[in-house]
Amino acid sequence: MKRPIFILFLMLALGLNAQSVSFLQFEDEDLYKETQSVRETYSSQTAFLKHLEGMSNKSLSKFVRKKGVTEKLIKQANEFFDKMWYAEAARIFDIVLEKSEAEHTFELLSRAGDSHYFSGNMEKAYKWYHELYLTFTDDISEEKFFKYAHALKGTGRYRRAAKLTQLFRQKRNEPLNELGKDPNSWKSPRLVEVKNLAINSKYSEFSPMFHKDNEVVFASSLDSSFLTTRKYRWNNQPFLDLYVAKADVENDNLTQPKKFSRKINTKYHEASVSFSPDQKTIYFTRNNYGKKLKRGKNGINHLKIYKSQLVDGEWTKAVELPFNSEDYSTGHPSVSPDGKKIYFVSDRPGGFGGTDVYVADILENGKFSEPQNLGRTVNTSKKEMFPYITNDALYFSSDRTMGLGGLDIYKSDHVDGIFSVGINLGEPINSNRDDFSYIIEESGEKGYFASNRKGGKGDDDIYSFKNILNLNAISGNVLDDLTGEAIAEAEVMLFDKDDIQVAQLRTQSDGSFIFKNLQPVSRYTLKTVKKGYFDAATNVDTKENEDVSLIQSLIPVEEIIAEDEGVLKLEVETIYFDFDKFNIKPRAAQELDKLVAVMTEYPDMVIKIESHTDAIGTRAYNKYLSDKRAKSTRDYIIAHGIDPGRIESAVGYGEEQLLNDCSDGVRCGRTKHSENRRSEFIIVNM
Repeated sequence: MKRPIFILFLMLALGLNAQSVSFLQFEDEDLYKETQSVRETYSSQTAFLKHLEGMSNKSLSKFVRKKGVTEKLIKQANEFFDKMWYAEAARIFDIVLEKSEAEHTFELLSRAGDSHYFSGNMEKAYKWYHELYLTFTDDISEEKFFKYAHALKGTGRYRRAAKLTQLFRQKRNEPLNELGKDPNSWKSPRLVEVKNLAINSKYSEFSPMFHKDNEVVFASSLDSSFLTTRKYRWNNQPFLDLYVAKADVENDNLTQPKKFSRKINTKYHEASVSFSPDQKTIYFTRNNYGKKLKRGKNGINHLKIYKSQLVDGEWTKAVELPFNSEDYSTGHPSVSPDGKKIYFVSDRPGGFGGTDVYVADILENGKFSEPQNLGRTVNTSKKEMFPYITNDALYFSSDRTMGLGGLDIYKSDHVDGIFSVGINLGEPINSNRDDFSYIIEESGEKGYFASNRKGGKGDDDIYSFKNILNLNAISGNVLDDLTGEAIAEAEVMLFDKDDIQVAQLRTQSDGSFIFKNLQPVSRYTLKTVKKGYFDAATNVDTKENEDVSLIQSLIPVEEIIAEDEGVLKLEVETIYFDFDKFNIKPRAAQELDKLVAVMTEYPDMVIKIESHTDAIGTRAYNKYLSDKRAKSTRDYIIAHGIDPGRIESAVGYGEEQLLNDCSDGVRCGRTKHSENRRSEFIIVNM
């Protein structure tokens, strides 16, 4: 993906080697001094690409079929890929796969998918990952499948992502605990106004942070120099610097951006800042360097958190925090409102996933306690990053399973250092792309976050958000259908259009209920359950920011018990069968479910089943068919929990007890014949 977010940890799924080298394709002598041969090589390679792209489809297809050309193109694409010049690699892989006769091998499809994935083209990433999955299903690794699932979600294919993830894990006998849909998670609706800000450019802007009373500091790869534009090869964009902008409260916008500080900004990357409560100390993320870039024992330049003090209006030379390391990365600091703790992200040994959120105490002597992992309620086997701490909640981003996109924003409530399970903030804060670096004002009404969602101005844009009063609701009363009296303590469940339960409550003493904060103009289903009554379900459509009211009537179970000429029967709607069939149809199943409910309510009830046919066909066959229908009905009831001993008999009478005159030799229409195809239920004992 073409974003500095990958510079700051997102590529840790592949290890810090890939992440760190992504913007460090240089020797230690100088980060930006490429050799003349490298510049000439890059120039000639990009010129070659432009030449290929300028060909017509016919000419290009003919060219790549020349002897040895395909092999050379694959070699060139692999060289680009190994240098992490993913955009260039993707273009050549596409030519090879789409125009040549090259075999679509595992490695070729994999690298093509990865190239598009890392450069942000989810549609093309999906194309090659999908072919890879179909062709090499048994060879797909967890890491490769994870990116395939992200590409599915990134292109709006949520259901397929969910289904394939479940199948993938079941095949490997892996736990499915992360696949459960939390009813408080991303399906829970919010009315939020989201706005793309004026400060955004064609480059990347992200990691906003409140500063003073009306300013916001953020990271941007916009370079204002007229003479030089430093770029890193990942996406051919300038390096990151810190900027500060004015907060336009009335318009929920940021304006007048300028470089934050010459003392803080360097020729290296700076991003993800946090300030002490008095605004006199800044913590930020930067490459690990002294006079030169420093590398760990694995040869990688890692990220570190640095600290600077504001003295006489100037920021002092930044110093690194003591819990940084040469051998792993530390970044994304967030200082608690009281200034006593600092939260951050690291891929240090001992964590649960790619990157975890940690916390350390800020001591009075300027030192820090040993960092502590926030634990399983916040951290997962995936990557957690961009923490933002408030008085009562921690907001962070994660690419954990079954989010809406790549990175989603989550909220974890906390009290006395105990953090709840992170809950997905849902749409529109989250999208099918990456959403991250979320901050919110103390009022809880407004804030900012970054996203690379479609419709933005650049790779990553900063958005403002404002919570809007949500008046969408479904309310009503649950009444007895026979007496009209209110039913208290009935369970009312609310399901969304995808049949996922989103809420549940019990009716008040007056039978009333209300579900608040719902999505506008959306289809919901209410299901009401109460002992002694049949379940009821009703579809309800919400309107535009208003309450929709309804009455939910429940039929008493005993209402279907009726006496007919001295015989007690269960009067459900007629159980009809198709002509010459004895299988239970969906409509018949609904009626049999009522029968099961009555027998459950009356545990001593014993019944007998009588099944009948029409007069079409021979008497012997109709006798056989009706008997099969009776026993099919009995089997359905038993399968739904009724003791077989409570069904005295299940007998078919064929055409012996017709309800009309449609006997042998009498001309009748189809409807009249169907009236005789039925099952009846006689109560033997209560």
